[in-house]
Amino acid sequence: MSALQKSILKSKLPPSTVNFSALNSRLGKSRGAQRRRDYEPVQWNSYFDHSKDVPVGENVFHVYIKGTEGPLLVLLHGGGFSGLTWAELTKSIMTMVLCRVMAIDLRGHGDTHTTEDEDLSADTLASDVAAVIDAIAHDVPIILVGHSMGGAIAVRAAPLIPNLYGLGVIDVVEGTAMDALASMQSFLRSRPSSFSTIPQAIEWCVRGGQIRNLQSAKVSVPGQIKNIETGKLATHDIDSVPTQYNTESNPEPVIPRDDIIQEEESASMPPPPPASSAVTTNRKYVWRIDLAKTEQHWFSWFKGLSTAFLNVSAPKMLLLAGVDRLDRELTVGQMQGKFQMQVLPACGHAVHEDVPDKVAEAIATFMVRHKFAEPASDFPRTFLAC
Repeated sequence: MSALQKSILKSKLPPSTVNFSALNSRLGKSRGAQRRRDYEPVQWNSYFDHSKDVPVGENVFHVYIKGTEGPLLVLLHGGGFSGLTWAELTKSIMTMVLCRVMAIDLRGHGDTHTTEDEDLSADTLASDVAAVIDAIAHDVPIILVGHSMGGAIAVRAAPLIPNLYGLGVIDVVEGTAMDALASMQSFLRSRPSSFSTIPQAIEWCVRGGQIRNLQSAKVSVPGQIKNIETGKLATHDIDSVPTQYNTESNPEPVIPRDDIIQEEESASMPPPPPASSAVTTNRKYVWRIDLAKTEQHWFSWFKGLSTAFLNVSAPKMLLLAGVDRLDRELTVGQMQGKFQMQVLPACGHAVHEDVPDKVAEAIATFMVRHKFAEPASDFPRTFLAC
């Protein structure tokens, strides 16, 4: 072999001596930096055109709006969440059908402020929703969709909305919900009571399984917590998040890591810390609403929900995270064709956050099938069961 050939061959081989310790150290630091960036919060204006305050009597309700034409899809979040829980779904559905979206911060949640924030009775919340819709779009076709508590409130509010064209309920049925109330206080006590940073709260929600979609958690979680010092929602602090969590300070592209978090981090990272160890001397953020103090109203959300749902005259849709959630009354109603149903497996209770594209497809198909809206693209239709 010639000297030239040996030189070329040598240039294509790795160095004869590699400092694997130093290399692993650098890779570890790189992964650590990437992990910190993973939980950086995202502003809501990446998903909605604008937000506004809607005065209703002495109360002010905050809403997020997207789109300028077509029917209005009104979205109601679950207990403890905010209108931002619908961010990723809104982004998806706007590419599928011609419609407008309005996500409401319900009483006691998000940036909504009322004289009685802890009055979360079903009647009060339903009246709130009807009043906001009347103030914003009293003469526009309304498709009302709610998740969990919001789904129950959507059912209660339906008879109060004269321009209601369709109703959608996501992962809430009376029987399962009533059974779950017994363990609700235990679940609330198991959560950390405070967080030192917004990224820490996002990390806990993702690793704890409350929200399985990292991209959705980045925009949703800041709407669930508030700054202790200012009393304002964490969404107002996003621009001042410390630089170590800012991608602007590190130009490397951030790759969505939903699958990596579930597979890699579950093996290499310790489980989320218990609630007691999450409270530190640097506590700065707490939950926007103390749901434990609203227990007296939980029963009113779900009692008689199945009958009320079946009695709504508008076309109805039920999306569930598991078929086992269907109670007897709804099973009979579904067999009689009184509503459309679809089960979305491989997701948690926050179905619309975990698999926003699939939920958006189901809602879009529902709207197009009933001619509530025109398709904006040739999206894959999800044909719901009758």
